Amino acid sequence: MNRRLLLKHGAVVAAGSFLPLWTRRVLAQESGGNKVLVFLFLRGALDGLHAVPPVDEPRLYALRPQLARREDMVDLGVPGFALHRSMEALLPFWREGSVAIVHAVGSPDPTRSHFDAQDFLELGTPGVKGTPDGWLARSLPEDPNPSLVQAVAVAQRLPRSLQGARGALAFSSLDQLRLHALAGAPAGKKGRAEAQAAFDAMYGLQPEEPVAASGKDAFAAVQLLERKLNGGAWGPAAEYPKGPLSQPLRQLAQLIKADVGLRIGCLDAGGWDTHAAQPGRLENGLRWLAESLAAFQLDLGRRAADVMLIAATEFGRTVRQNGANGTDHGHASVAFVLGGGVRGGRIHGRWPGLQDDRLYEGRDLAVTTDLRSLLAAAAKAQLGVGDLRRLFPGFDGAPLAGLV
Repeated sequence: MNRRLLLKHGAVVAAGSFLPLWTRRVLAQESGGNKVLVFLFLRGALDGLHAVPPVDEPRLYALRPQLARREDMVDLGVPGFALHRSMEALLPFWREGSVAIVHAVGSPDPTRSHFDAQDFLELGTPGVKGTPDGWLARSLPEDPNPSLVQAVAVAQRLPRSLQGARGALAFSSLDQLRLHALAGAPAGKKGRAEAQAAFDAMYGLQPEEPVAASGKDAFAAVQLLERKLNGGAWGPAAEYPKGPLSQPLRQLAQLIKADVGLRIGCLDAGGWDTHAAQPGRLENGLRWLAESLAAFQLDLGRRAADVMLIAATEFGRTVRQNGANGTDHGHASVAFVLGGGVRGGRIHGRWPGLQDDRLYEGRDLAVTTDLRSLLAAAAKAQLGVGDLRRLFPGFDGAPLAGLV
């Protein structure tokens, strides 16, 4: 056993430190009970008029003769709106007041480009692509001793919304997260045992050296993190549907329930760009979205009150259906807010109407609630963000009133 083997296994020793300061936090188990903000990006432009139809608008049926069917609309108990039947899994949470809907929400920027609109949303600066960091990175609380998993994206790579966040991680599985925890050591018991043995061989004769003491703390911290993640109490407490969103939500719920210091979680769900054959494609997507979110809420158990999830998209779809029984790129859409003390069972925002003179550029649902207002309200409630100008440079609005 020698230093080369230890470095090979990722245990980087420098100036009396062994791994980052998160080790002390994990060892102290001081991260329990934090509020958490989860952002679910519905990439591809979800049709909010299909998901949450304005049932009292005659123009809806005139402009969408094949898409707007009354038999598909479930009463929400609020005037003027319904929920598409494919999202019925959310109804129990709506009725108990833990799910809210924000309608006619979106960006003030007029772009109908997916790439530009997604960048603007993640950066939090509509119309400006040169912003160096993402809105979620700017929302992270100042913490001199942050958790290893203070901000995570369950994804192959870090989204732009988290770029610039110190220590933010992207991982596609909890096994990959464990690899991060060992700073490059091989996954599995053998890799950890080899690294531990190498460390012991180097410093076993001088156990009081600062690097030895901090190193032992680091290994203990990794073991504690693993013990928390592997404990049966943090396993799934609900049955998730088969779909691309189930595994990321399940893993995020496991991290939250294990109380490892998570404050921000990011996920993506695509497939919402329905230019053709919208009824079948969109309704299947809405069904697994609703069922996945319902399972996530149940899985969180007692932690559900501490976790607020926002599901939003880059823009909406045209009010008028096209010739392929679909819709094209539009402007405003809908956002869903779950848990976290939200004032649920209601539609937030101001409805602009679907009359010709109220449509954006004569074709789209108009934006009456800037998405940044919704995100600001969530960041304030969950993360204590008070400096709105720093969170969203150039934004002169206010957090969405009445959300929490």
